[in-house]
Amino acid sequence: MKMVRAIVRPETADNVTDGLAESGFYSMTKMGVFGRGKQKGLTVGNTHYDELPKVLIIIVVEDQSVDEVIKIIQYKAYTGSEGDGKIFISPVERVHTVRTGSNEL
Repeated sequence: MKMVRAIVRPETADNVTDGLAESGFYSMTKMGVFGRGKQKGLTVGNTHYDELPKVLIIIVVEDQSVDEVIKIIQYKAYTGSEGDGKIFISPVERVHTVRTGSNEL
């Protein structure tokens, strides 16, 4: 299993989560975060915004679904401008359900 973490613009987050759900990827976590990328924030006129609002979407999927999930996120989050986001993939070693205590891997 893999954990996919996507950091996207707030205005594209619902498109991403809807696209994932429409493709059968319902289970996810979504939270508001702040950060900056390579551009080191954003300057508008005389004002510099060091950290920008983003949305972090976390989803755990089977290995064979990772490429499909990445394609959905890229398609739904794309605006063509700097700051569209990043996708991080990492292995999941174990999963435990809090309510039942079951180990799902």
